[in-house]
Amino acid sequence: MTSPQSEPTPDHAEPATPTPTSPTSSSPERATPSKGERRAHDPLRASRTSGFYTAVIGLGVVLVLLIIFIVQNTEPSSIEFLVWEGTAPQAVLLLIATAAGIFLTATASSLRLLQVRRRVKRERKG
Repeated sequence: MTSPQSEPTPDHAEPATPTPTSPTSSSPERATPSKGERRAHDPLRASRTSGFYTAVIGLGVVLVLLIIFIVQNTEPSSIEFLVWEGTAPQAVLLLIATAAGIFLTATASSLRLLQVRRRVKRERKG
């Protein structure tokens, strides 16, 4: 007795069920275009110009916020460092401290990146 799920014999082969076409197949009845085709025909796709435009808008917003910050923090503050003493507007002191922090972070990140690149180069050689 054979079960309905048993392998078909060559004499009684079942008709093949059609397999759905994948979006990456090259059949002519494909409904969705491939990623490359969408990029080539999409007039609204991202470009260098649109990326630059977005960056300019973002920097403009940051500049406006920075100007507001400076205008609101004009009170003079005194600063003492080792043997140096002086006064400057609070906004200037905070911006100098921020710039110093960014510089130190960028220096540490660059040194770590160089270290990793050297290690990868050494491992590729031998």
